[in-house]
Amino acid sequence: MDLIICFIITFLLLILSIYKGIFVVYPLVIGLILFFVAAVKRGYPAKKVFIMAYRGGKKSIIVIKIFVLIGAITAIWMASGTVSAIVYYGIKLLRPNIFILSAFLISSFVSVLIGTSFGTVGTVGIALIVIARGGGVNIAATAGAIIAGAYFGDRCSPMSSSASLVACITETNIYDNIKNMIKTCIMPFFISIIFYSVVSQIFPLHKASTDINSEILKVFDVNMIVLLPALVIIILSLFKVNVKISMLISIIIAFLLSIIIQHNGIINSIRFIILGYSMDKSNPLYSIIKGGGIISMLKTSLVIFVSSAFSGIFEETGMLNSIENMTYKANSRYKLFRNMIITGILTSAFGCSQAIAVILTHMLNKKAYEKNEMDNDTLAVDLENTAIIISALIPWNIALLLPIVNLGADASCIPYLFYLYILPIFNLIFFKFKSKQKHSICKQCT
Repeated sequence: MDLIICFIITFLLLILSIYKGIFVVYPLVIGLILFFVAAVKRGYPAKKVFIMAYRGGKKSIIVIKIFVLIGAITAIWMASGTVSAIVYYGIKLLRPNIFILSAFLISSFVSVLIGTSFGTVGTVGIALIVIARGGGVNIAATAGAIIAGAYFGDRCSPMSSSASLVACITETNIYDNIKNMIKTCIMPFFISIIFYSVVSQIFPLHKASTDINSEILKVFDVNMIVLLPALVIIILSLFKVNVKISMLISIIIAFLLSIIIQHNGIINSIRFIILGYSMDKSNPLYSIIKGGGIISMLKTSLVIFVSSAFSGIFEETGMLNSIENMTYKANSRYKLFRNMIITGILTSAFGCSQAIAVILTHMLNKKAYEKNEMDNDTLAVDLENTAIIISALIPWNIALLLPIVNLGADASCIPYLFYLYILPIFNLIFFKFKSKQKHSICKQCT
């Protein structure tokens, strides 16, 4: 009973913090204290429970190092004009009669390049929503397409923090995971293209505006050279170079471009890397091209650390054994993935953040995968196809709430997050079909 009370209080505090704009770590810390007390009441010494929490949190250090690089690279890409060039050329590709499909494809492409759903929504996403408002396009449909595309890269970019988190907790190679993720998303992606093509015909763009591109050219020197930092990431990822080394090389190149081409100077470029990129508030691009920086990742790192501390207590005290026992019963690929979806929904709804959902979903299912002799690569891709994207379907989860707020949309965009629905559903049906096929062959053999 005490565990149920702890979960309810933590959940309510998380919901309250999200809707009141309170930093999510505060309710997480309160929840951690509640579960700490619950563990002590169950007979575990306070010192031992503290060590459990610390050991859990310590596992996140590897991911936090990558988060620092992501913060730095996002800011310096903005300062170098790389992000502006991506937005500029992306808008150039827009076609009025397939605007919503274009929004999905452009967001997908940009998210792969910059590796962050929030960064994609906050840059090219805002640009696309401004065009949609001016052109009379349905805002819910546009926002849905943008967010769905943003999570395409958030799931399978070498620069993605969530992909790094999954690779870390499953002890797998991020490039092998990306290869597996691409295999499992090909059909859902093409089905999504058909869906957004149909929606584009229902809600066409009546008037295209190029004001944003004009403003970009006033502030930045846009050319193919400033795309070099993104191109380097792509090339090095093809050769499976360590993602931290790839990011460092990209940061150095972007730093030089910021100084030489955009004339930001050495001091300003260093300041951008640490504090994030910003321009004068009077500039029309102020709300579009801004953010990043090492400091910006500290909050995210704290969320990851505290979430990992939760898992440390849960794992070593066996508090969630009753749920683990249910998932442990799975004896086929289909049932494993089905359980992953169910736990992904529950943890996304309870944890209110992608990080918590991923960590708890992994913890609740990993023993079942081990029992069924599934390797960690399989576990990793199933996490990416469930907890990572299901988080962005829960209205009060930060993964969806923040993009909705940034785009000035509301929950009416959820039906248009089609790619996020079809990916787990398609894979579940695929595993069910394979399971039936295998069972049929076995019956024939006997």
